Amino acid sequence: MSITAIILTYNESRHIGRAIRSIQAFTDQICVVDSGSTDGTSDIAKQLGAEVHTHPFVNQAKQFQWALDTLDVRGAWVLRLDADEIIEPDLAREIAEQLPRLPADVVGVNLKRKHIFMDRWVRHGGRYPLVMLRLWRRGQGRVEDRWMDEHVVVWGGRTVTFNGGFADHNLHDLGYFTDKHNKYATREAIEVLNQRLGLFARDEALNARSASPQASFKRWVKERLYNRIPFTVSAPLYFLWRYVFQLGFLDGRSGLVYHFLQGCWYRFLVGARLMELERAVAHLSDKADICAELSRLTGHKLVAQSEVLAPPEVDEDRLAPRV
Repeated sequence: MSITAIILTYNESRHIGRAIRSIQAFTDQICVVDSGSTDGTSDIAKQLGAEVHTHPFVNQAKQFQWALDTLDVRGAWVLRLDADEIIEPDLAREIAEQLPRLPADVVGVNLKRKHIFMDRWVRHGGRYPLVMLRLWRRGQGRVEDRWMDEHVVVWGGRTVTFNGGFADHNLHDLGYFTDKHNKYATREAIEVLNQRLGLFARDEALNARSASPQASFKRWVKERLYNRIPFTVSAPLYFLWRYVFQLGFLDGRSGLVYHFLQGCWYRFLVGARLMELERAVAHLSDKADICAELSRLTGHKLVAQSEVLAPPEVDEDRLAPRV
């Protein structure tokens, strides 16, 4: 079974070599899609045998889908890997051994991701395992069109889960972590505001059949329950849930830093950013005007539903856009 891996990059010279080396043994084609790195990322990838392509970045979803739609993806299966992620040797062996044995009705493979923070595995607080679909049959999967928290969805069959090691291990410092999550907060606030105001089409393809049941359940809880609670209440309660009831305190001092920053500060920041954006557009009623103002405030180009073509019709059984 041939596999094509696709990795998105921007100034990932600290990570890209490690990511590529972790998958070289079982992949047949590695495509790096770079958005203008200035730190030698592309040179490192080329030296390791990857195909490097350059494309302007809008968001993760659009960048990855551009790669699926445009590049000469030759593998029978496609692997999505972030530059700061690693496929560990046991999972590499599992993929190489088990993928050819999968029956034809299996179209996607979920992987169990662990998070490494301050060089320690965050085992508790609901952070392991994070089960996400990252490997699928070419032509039977796509990326959700969302500004934040986008997932791969598949159609035409079922998914299975592999158990080997799959790690998110970013080597940058806390300054990078907080800056990244500050940007995430803006994108997530855009998603929540769109959920409330219906500014533009929302991709609703994620469910227990099309991806990881865990990812589908978490999406449902966040959008149907969590986002309806005032953030001044929900963020502290979420941290309490993770740190006490999901045993996050067992992750030690570095775990406290992680669970507080990612489970309280970040969630609070999303809510505060949402409040700021809501106030900024409260005097507007036209969706095009709201999107124009949000674009000015966030730096992201947002287009109102009335300004775009109708979204592709979606077959609920296949979950793929009809062409």
